[in-house]
Amino acid sequence: MAVMTGEGGAGSDVPLRASGCAPLPAGRDAAAPIEELGQRLAALAGLELEDLRTAWRKLYRSAPPLRLSRDLLQRSFAHRMQEEALGGLSTAAQRQLVALARSLAADSKQPPVSPAVKLKPGTTLVREWHGRTHTVIVQEKGFEHEGKHYTSLTQIAHHITGAHWSGPRFFGLRRAAKNPSRGAADGE
Repeated sequence: MAVMTGEGGAGSDVPLRASGCAPLPAGRDAAAPIEELGQRLAALAGLELEDLRTAWRKLYRSAPPLRLSRDLLQRSFAHRMQEEALGGLSTAAQRQLVALARSLAADSKQPPVSPAVKLKPGTTLVREWHGRTHTVIVQEKGFEHEGKHYTSLTQIAHHITGAHWSGPRFFGLRRAAKNPSRGAADGE
């Protein structure tokens, strides 16, 4: 049975930390935390179920779920170690998860948020409007349409249609909200 230290420092048998990672000391190689993480993850494979349960109690300050297998305990610790070393979810992702959980708790049929579409520079968007094909090229900072620079797709959609449109919706990057009182008039 391995000895649990909870700190993962030199001489510890189990490289598991109960708190966040310490800042990198001056002069230490930036790749060292990744190497250390690899060593800590490899050490998980040698732990017995009771060692993992003891580590769980130290880390989470509660008993582990009763029927959680050794494999799932190892995966949980591996996730936590990676999160400490490399960072957790972004604030935006956390907000989306909270909104989704609230939506599901309210027994909603549709998730409250849709995944944001990330457009890389060089991507070409094509849209036909009233028999004419419009091509937009995504740039580092904005978009190009007919040789002119625009800061948003909405500006381009307004230029093309003469009316206010959601640019991402106009170019098919988002679906329209379902509204039974309105028809599906796209203007085509």
